[in-house]
Amino acid sequence: MGRRQTFDTAEAIRAARGVFWQHGYEGASLPDLEHATGLSRSSIYHAFGSKRGLFDAAVESYLDEVVRPRLQPLTGAAVAPEALDEYLVGLRAALLRAGTLPATSGCLLVNTASAPIAHDDAVSQTISAYTAELRSALTAGIRARFPHLSPSAQVSLADACTSHVITAFALVRINPEYAAGALDSARGLIAAQAAEQVAPA
Repeated sequence: MGRRQTFDTAEAIRAARGVFWQHGYEGASLPDLEHATGLSRSSIYHAFGSKRGLFDAAVESYLDEVVRPRLQPLTGAAVAPEALDEYLVGLRAALLRAGTLPATSGCLLVNTASAPIAHDDAVSQTISAYTAELRSALTAGIRARFPHLSPSAQVSLADACTSHVITAFALVRINPEYAAGALDSARGLIAAQAAEQVAPA
């Protein structure tokens, strides 16, 4: 007869997510994970198979509970013209909110991209899919804001904004003001395009 689970799986995953987000996969020790989740090592292995299994669950939790809710205004059936600028403003505020994981640790997946575990095929595919999801959302925002731009111009502007967002995630742990500046630059590109559209011929 199997052991009866006595803990909340989602809460354990969220707790582990914080450890991985702050320390990375390699830096997250099993004692740290045990302390954060309140689970013994045997319970972690019984529920998730391994530390890697817990990490995979934490990444899915990060995508579902952190990334996608913020992107939702850009991924729905109807995207408002101001949705992308509101996303950038909201992200800027989140990265500058002292004492929070976004402010101290940036993006779990951007961090993972520069870690040894990124060489794992499955992790690499997850990071690539995340980047594509982010780019797709920002492209939808550009299309909603500038519907009369050519498709190639829309994609080019979205790619530039995506690069600035990823740069912000990468820099926030080192220099929050530089991270904010990267997002301001993305907003500047959008403002410049808007000004160009209304400029007299």
